Amino acid sequence: MNFLRGVMGGPSAGPQPSGADTIQKLCDRVASSTLLDDRRDAVRALKSLSKKYRLEVGIQAMEHLIHVLQTDRSDSEIIGYALDTLYNVISNDLEEEEQEENSAKQVDDLGSQFTEIFIKQQENVTLVLTLVEEFDFHVRWPGVKLLTSLLKQQGPQVQQIILVSPMGVSRLMDLLADSREVIRNDGVLLLQQLTKSNAAIQKIVAFENAFERLLDIITEEGNSDGGIVVEDCLILLQNLLKNNNSNQNFFKEGSYIQRMKPWFEVGDDNCGWSAQKVTNLHLMLQLVRVLVSPTNPPGATSSCQKAMFHCGLLQQLCTILMATGVPADILTETINTVSEVIRGCQTNQDYFASVNAPSNPPRPAIVVLLMSMVNERQPFVLRCAVLYCFQCFLYKNQKGQGEIVSTLLPSTIDGNSVSAGQLLCGGLFSTDSLSNWCAAVALAHALQENATLKEQLLRVQLATSIGNPPVSLLQQCTNILSQGDKIDRRGSKVQTRVGLLMLLCTWLSNCSIAVTHFLHNPANLTGQIAENLGEEEQLVQGLCALLLGISIYYNDNSLENYRKEKLKQLIEKRIGRENFIEKLGFISKHELYSRAAQKPQPSFSSPDHMMFDHEFTKLVKELEGVISKAIYKSSEEDKKEEEVKKTLEQHDNIVTHYKKVIREQDQELEELKQRINTLTSQNEQLQATVTQQVSQIQQHKDQYNLLKVQLGKDTQHHNSHGDTLQMNGIQTEEVSKLREELEEWKNKHELLQGQLKEKDSVIEKLNSSQLEMGATEQSLQTSRFGGLEHSNELQKELEMLRSQIQLQSAEISKLQMENQKLQVMNTTADPLLGDSGATATKSSELEGRLEQEIKELKSQVKSLSEEKESLKQQLDSSTSTVAILQEKNSKLQRELAESKKEQDDLLVLLADQDQTISAQKMKLKDFGVAVEDEDDTESGDQADEDEDGDEEEQDENAVACYHEN
Repeated sequence: MNFLRGVMGGPSAGPQPSGADTIQKLCDRVASSTLLDDRRDAVRALKSLSKKYRLEVGIQAMEHLIHVLQTDRSDSEIIGYALDTLYNVISNDLEEEEQEENSAKQVDDLGSQFTEIFIKQQENVTLVLTLVEEFDFHVRWPGVKLLTSLLKQQGPQVQQIILVSPMGVSRLMDLLADSREVIRNDGVLLLQQLTKSNAAIQKIVAFENAFERLLDIITEEGNSDGGIVVEDCLILLQNLLKNNNSNQNFFKEGSYIQRMKPWFEVGDDNCGWSAQKVTNLHLMLQLVRVLVSPTNPPGATSSCQKAMFHCGLLQQLCTILMATGVPADILTETINTVSEVIRGCQTNQDYFASVNAPSNPPRPAIVVLLMSMVNERQPFVLRCAVLYCFQCFLYKNQKGQGEIVSTLLPSTIDGNSVSAGQLLCGGLFSTDSLSNWCAAVALAHALQENATLKEQLLRVQLATSIGNPPVSLLQQCTNILSQGDKIDRRGSKVQTRVGLLMLLCTWLSNCSIAVTHFLHNPANLTGQIAENLGEEEQLVQGLCALLLGISIYYNDNSLENYRKEKLKQLIEKRIGRENFIEKLGFISKHELYSRAAQKPQPSFSSPDHMMFDHEFTKLVKELEGVISKAIYKSSEEDKKEEEVKKTLEQHDNIVTHYKKVIREQDQELEELKQRINTLTSQNEQLQATVTQQVSQIQQHKDQYNLLKVQLGKDTQHHNSHGDTLQMNGIQTEEVSKLREELEEWKNKHELLQGQLKEKDSVIEKLNSSQLEMGATEQSLQTSRFGGLEHSNELQKELEMLRSQIQLQSAEISKLQMENQKLQVMNTTADPLLGDSGATATKSSELEGRLEQEIKELKSQVKSLSEEKESLKQQLDSSTSTVAILQEKNSKLQRELAESKKEQDDLLVLLADQDQTISAQKMKLKDFGVAVEDEDDTESGDQADEDEDGDEEEQDENAVACYHEN
């Protein structure tokens, strides 16, 4: 204890030791003490000195502290002290007073140097990662702060160590689920540093369910009304999503965009805009812009835009856009966000066009925004945001472009309301140069890549003053351009002329009619280009050269005085070709041109820097080269070039046609491939079904043979006792029943014959249609390239399946014939089982037993017949399934096969019916009943044979009775 009192500054009689000596003694104590309590007290003392004597503690104690972390893992208190000490040494986040006190002692970038020493052994970082897994607050929290400080000092190196460490990122993700808010919040800060500019770690963190956890934290903290924790979570989300297409796609597919909608439910009260809420909303809007940024892949941006519309996020943003009392910076960022959500998405652009401001009367949101853009009293950043919103609304939106231009045409002007066209014209010719520039750029976007609207805009007439005739919009722009340098050469007018020149260049490019109208009054461009002016005028001269070059390149030579060749001669005489090309190069060499070419959003530090538009830089890049070549070409080369253009246009048309044909063929080939795959799978299923049915048929066949053998034995037994059953003949009732049955069989026979005739006529029709469809099928098969060989193989397999089915049908028919014979035998035996009242008691008992046995046999035969019929139905269904593989004639072929099959069945039934009728007639004749028959001779012969057999049986019966007596 005396040692600690001396260290901590207690009373002592001798001289006080220096800080370095004290730290050295404490380090020796940590290294040499065997008792844990002594080491703990020494580390605690180092912690208290680490802020004041940061350099000394870092140099002398770091190695000992790392050793403590390795060996004293069981004691959480000493581990916590060691981690806090290392954090104080490495971190640069000191209090202001401490910084002032230690300013003379500190070494520049001290934290970075100590961090480099610490991470030189990668095991040290891994050791801290394992300590962060501890649940003890005194260990986990200092570990989180130490890792955060290491990442701040040497981010890329520490990131690589954590990335290669087993489960390194996953261990840190568990911090977001900690129930202690201080650890969870510092864990968010740690992940912020961990995910900076490292796409691999960003992907791992995202797939460790970071989006779900962060959105839950934002919701728990109150969304936009939350505190700084919400701000930290939003910054982490931006790190995970910005410039990371994989995470953006995962965020969209995980339906996390829908969870962003409650962020922007700000309510109607205008008094709740605290500074933290403004910051949170600003970050939330930036996060939406990250998902729909124009720099993202077009497909990913489009899918996110659609998701934002369907979940109502765009509608919520438009509500904020039209609300009152919204802070200016939030309103500006909301306008920019809505701009990128609707940019290039037709559905979102149509919705934005339908949004109305809550005014009386209601006005379209576009009109309200344009009123702010041309109002010089509005903030500069707000006017830039409105211009960007208008540009995004018209981007790839020909419908919206047409609606804007239509408000300028004479037939659609409404004098009772303010339209977008009126506001643009007002801003174009106002005294505010910034309004002139914004209106000119906005109107140029309404004409972008739309030749039809460029021609329609030539009809716009403007009333300049009372008593003077109206002039066209193109003429008015040309007049201002030609007179602007004479009126005022101040910098503000340079901005106006640059805007008008960009509008005219966009208007005249790829529009020969507009070029012809412009050349009626070329605005003395050659004079402006030839003058030697200051640097601020060089940009105007370059744009004038570009406009004159467009007038040459897109000139259709319809004006005799302004043909291509004459304009080139004019340039040669008054300007000089080399000087003209030099003036043209002023545009792309300008600093403001390079800034505008970087991104679509107009971002200018001041109104004076507002010179170029992003889309216009694309036009300059496209035309600069071709104009330079066109200036040096002769008239013959121009003619050749025109011929080449026509040839290229024809070639392009041919190529477009063949592209369309190839696209259709590719689509057809893909469909055929899919169909082949489907047919292959169906073929495999059918083969399996056929195999199963063959096994079932074999089983039924075996069962049938067994029953047939049993029935044969019973029949012999019945024949041995037949003499007792034929004693007194058949009763009259049985004869009448047999006659009724005979009449029924005759009716059925006639009905079947009628159906057979109908089937014959249907078969003839189907045969004729099959011949026609065969030719069609052959032509279709020859046109199916790519999958023809595979289709032939399938046809062969189908033929094999059909042959197998035909064989199985033949076997079934044979089985049915045998079954019908058994039924005939049973029906023949049935009348013989009547009651013989005159016989003895023994014969009546035998008769009853035989009747029971025959009934059982009949029921067995009936069940077997039903099983065969079900099997037959299964085979019919298999045949119909196989027939699906055919093309357009498959239905006709299936009907033909079914008709043939039904005809065969009818023939079999007719044959069986004939046999049954013949047997019934023979029985009736044996009983002495007169029966009409068409084949008397055959029936008579059969009856004689039956009578001889009956007489022999009667003789045998009589002999048997004699022996019994």
